[in-house]
Amino acid sequence: MNEAILPAAKTPVPLKAPGVYADLGELIRLRYRANGISLLPRQPVTSVLSGRHASRLRGRGLNFEEIRRYLPGDDIRQMDWKVTARTKKPHIRVYTEERGRDVLLLVDQRLGMFFGSRRNFKSVTAAEIAALAAWRVIAAKDRVLAIVFGDTDFTVLPGGSSRNHVMRILQAVIDRNETLAIDRGIVPGPGILNEVLHRAERLVPHDALVLLISDGNGSDQETQASLSRIAAHNDVAVALVNDPLEIELPDAGSKVFAGGAMQLEADTSDAKLREEFRRDYRDRLEAARHYLIQRQVPILPIRTDEEVAPQVRKLLGARIRK
Repeated sequence: MNEAILPAAKTPVPLKAPGVYADLGELIRLRYRANGISLLPRQPVTSVLSGRHASRLRGRGLNFEEIRRYLPGDDIRQMDWKVTARTKKPHIRVYTEERGRDVLLLVDQRLGMFFGSRRNFKSVTAAEIAALAAWRVIAAKDRVLAIVFGDTDFTVLPGGSSRNHVMRILQAVIDRNETLAIDRGIVPGPGILNEVLHRAERLVPHDALVLLISDGNGSDQETQASLSRIAAHNDVAVALVNDPLEIELPDAGSKVFAGGAMQLEADTSDAKLREEFRRDYRDRLEAARHYLIQRQVPILPIRTDEEVAPQVRKLLGARIRK
């Protein structure tokens, strides 16, 4: 259930309130919080970011190219002593570095993300995750691409590895984020998430890391099929953004639930209602986790009421729950 809980008496949301809209300055400052976070190489097989087939994520590495005669100036550490002993002449092993890896960020800025009960709205937390990832990718000298999507369309940003390129991605996120408002009357496209995944399939056909940053609302069997196709040739992870009120309802009497253009009133003091709400969230999360883990696609649950960087650091060393 992707719904906000608002007081029955409607009060306007202060537009400049911290955490309601993403702040470009804060997204830029996350560049310095990205130090020490590794999105790509050398994750243990049980890490939350382990790659498919119980292997490590494909990072940039060295490919063996040939064995040839030693030449003055060659690195003696690459000497092949077996071949040298057999031929009685010094030989070295020659390696070439793999090209920088593509990392595709799929950033959800739909109206359903314009909700939060503590610290940040989900849309802001998604923006911060995207910023943290983008800064870390270019620090590793890899290329970052992005698709930033709203309720009816999306923006595609091709690959790049410069600071200016990250700034373009962040500005695209800010532009989408600033259009969000409860009273805009947006009619969500029924399959925008699947459209984004289909575009992602064409954008990174193989050997990339695809990070979906979303609350998962609107996912269906087609979403699962698209993720499976992408994961067949790439590494995929899902940063699942959630708010505490989506996990468990408080005992707070009569409340109005607002989700996009729809509203309904419910009595949250009803223990049975709260238990059904809790069970529904748990069942949906476990169903998604089971499906994705079967395909070696890890879920990174990110809460809106906590800072993003410490959560990401903790999750990258966490164990996948079976």
